[in-house]
This record gives sequence, C-alpha cells and structure tokens, in this order.
Amino acid sequence: MAMQIYGDRVSGNCLKVKWTADKLGLAYVWIQTDVLQAQSRTPQFLALNPAGQVPMVVLEDGRPLAQSNAIILHLAQASDLIPADAYDRARMLEWMFWEQYSHEPYIAVARFQRLLLGRPADQIERRLMERGHAALARMALQLDQTPFLVGAALSLADVALVAYTRTAHEGGFDLSAYPSVGAWVARVEAALGIAP
Repeated sequence: MAMQIYGDRVSGNCLKVKWTADKLGLAYVWIQTDVLQAQSRTPQFLALNPAGQVPMVVLEDGRPLAQSNAIILHLAQASDLIPADAYDRARMLEWMFWEQYSHEPYIAVARFQRLLLGRPADQIERRLMERGHAALARMALQLDQTPFLVGAALSLADVALVAYTRTAHEGGFDLSAYPSVGAWVARVEAALGIAP
C-alpha cells in the first residue's frame, strides 16, 4: 500500500507534507480532505486521528501520523533536508517549533479569516497582524545573513516556514517590506519545484 496523505490543498500545513514527499520522490496517494466541509471530523477519520486535523498520513505499514512538522521530519529521515551536524539539526528544529508557536498562529490565521472566511481587513484582530509582522521581521533578521534559515542549504525549517510565508499577502502582510524574506521564498520555491 502506498502512503496516503490526507490534506486540504488550501492549507500550508498540508502542502508542506506534499512538497516534502515530492522533493524526496516518495510515492503517495493524496486524499483531498476539505476541513470547511468537516471531512476531518468523520468517524472514519477520527478513528485514525482523534484530533480531527489535517494533515495526516497513513504510512505504508498502516500506521497513522499527524502534525505537519512531525510528518515531514519522519519522511525526511536520512535525507539532506535534515542537517548532518547536530547543532544545525537542533537549529532546524528550533525554527520548526517556532513556526508552530510564533508564525503559523498569526500569519495563517489572518489568511484563513480573510481568504476563506471573507472578513475585511478592519475585522482582523490587531494582535494577529502585529505578531505576524513580528514573525516576518524575525525571519528577515536571519535571512539578511544567510540564504536559508539554517545557513547555506535548504532544510525542513525552510519547508515548514515557506508554506504560509509565501501566501502571507492573502492575510494582509506585504512581503515587499521584508525583501530578504521575499527573496528566500523564491529560492525555496525553486528548490522545491513549486510554482510561485
């Protein structure tokens, strides 16, 4: 059985799993799972992932695994997407943990509210925008110094963070204010073979 990826194509968290699998040449079946239609809340889905969230993969041996960054870390074991150096590997994880706590909850949520729920800019909580801009500024601080988040080479940190950064404008964040971030998005898209 090929690996199955349950995901929603509008979700950056789901796309990072797809991009990692594609980059590594892994065989999989994509199972489109529309969260707005509650397709991740069916009894069948909840039996595999009681959290009721996508992405989720069912591995070739039938075991399920959820949480985007855990999935991509599992898929990329022994690949060059994970730095060989222990310190650089820890820095990669630092960025991946930071992404889920200090980036995604603001940039992705603002995008979701504007793009998918259709809320106007003046109805987006100011705190979301302030913290989203703080996240982009933090990334720029690093990307002013290095081409990728953990130095000279693409890693899972870049995959994790490009997912919602590349669509930040859909949440009202103008990347032209962060030129090193915009240039990094283009580099990561090219390295992953995804269309801008």
